[in-house]
Amino acid sequence: MSGHAAPVPMISTAQGPLTGQAHVPGDKSISHRALILGALSVGETRITGLLEGEDVLDTGRAMRAFGAEVARDEDGTWHMHGVGVGGFAEPDGVIDCGNSGTGVRLIMGAMATSPITATFTGDASLNARPMARVTDPLAQFGACTYGRAGGRLPMTVVGAADPVPVRYTVPVPSAQVKSALLLAGLNAPGETVVIEAAATRDHTERMLAGFGAEIAVRDVAEGREITLTGRPELRPQDIVVPRDPSSAAFPVCAALIVPGSDVLVPNIGLNPTRAGLFYTLQDMGADLTFENMREEGGEPVADLRAKYSPDMHGIEVPPERAASMIDEYPVLSVVAANATGATVMRGVAELRVKESDRIAAMATGLRAAGVEVEDGPDWWIVHGCGAGNVPGGAQAASHLDHRIAMSFLVMGLASERPMRVDDGAPIATSFPVFEPLMTGLGADIRRSGA
Repeated sequence: MSGHAAPVPMISTAQGPLTGQAHVPGDKSISHRALILGALSVGETRITGLLEGEDVLDTGRAMRAFGAEVARDEDGTWHMHGVGVGGFAEPDGVIDCGNSGTGVRLIMGAMATSPITATFTGDASLNARPMARVTDPLAQFGACTYGRAGGRLPMTVVGAADPVPVRYTVPVPSAQVKSALLLAGLNAPGETVVIEAAATRDHTERMLAGFGAEIAVRDVAEGREITLTGRPELRPQDIVVPRDPSSAAFPVCAALIVPGSDVLVPNIGLNPTRAGLFYTLQDMGADLTFENMREEGGEPVADLRAKYSPDMHGIEVPPERAASMIDEYPVLSVVAANATGATVMRGVAELRVKESDRIAAMATGLRAAGVEVEDGPDWWIVHGCGAGNVPGGAQAASHLDHRIAMSFLVMGLASERPMRVDDGAPIATSFPVFEPLMTGLGADIRRSGA
């Protein structure tokens, strides 16, 4: 996803019920980690169900640049021949991570304890995002970083020649920071310990254990303590990537607010550190059920059935749930606009430093569409209009943020007047089939020259 790509204006309009099955792409978080750990293992890792969005493809290209062999079969199976822990080669060129904050932060962690140098860049959105919350703790391992003012990309990382293990308490819940430190700890001698006050998505811990790393998790007074023993030989794996709950959020939320809708979203990962949105929707009175509960590849999975729910009501979302649904607050705010009463969201400062300032982006667009919103540094409140009463009729700025673009397109499906977004091109970073998937359910979402 180039920061210089031509904008793709899009429009969505209310039109009948959404029905059928929505086969969303593979989980983005797991896809990134599968490629990186496959590159750090010894032997061949096979990955099926990989999300082939631009963010993940950029991570695959980066692993190739660091010396791993990366190939894709015609049937969509990916093959990784890894170089082993500490085996990264120095890349010849700049590593372009496109729009992916997850990709760049995890890759920085994975290379920070090897004696190599790499320069990272991205699109305009990624280059505006702060990296210090990852690079500062990586410096404790012995890595050095040189970037633009404010700790922003482009940035050069000089890996530690003689890394040391680290004990670090993550100041703000962040799966990206935690995961970067654990990946750095792989090539540090002894034990690296990461402590988080609130549990964040644990795909990295689960996958490290699957690849054969010695990792232990326990509850302590400060929160959740993860201990990783450095310099293991990671064993290659066959990985089946479950479908992405963050992508599932869009057809699910659309079905809840479009009259007459009944949509089944199969094979969705329900890792408890990722499923907060779905429980929040149920708390609001949504007709959302989990069917065929099962486990695949160590991750809980279910089919989600979402039906039109005209009687949803606002709630105060438990702040401790924020880490498990941080990417879903934008589309939750669209559902909140269609509910009655106020939906209160607190402890969400992380939204200010995502691909965009998501609180500001959503608040501005919602207000333009006739919805009352209050917001502060780490909180916001959406005052619902009730089912079918959102005026709409506005153009929202996506700010190069895929989730902002998709959220406002979902909003237009239930608004009195159509909603436009200035640029839907960033959607390809995480959900390349969003447009045909939604139109296949009956949604009126299309590209617009205006």
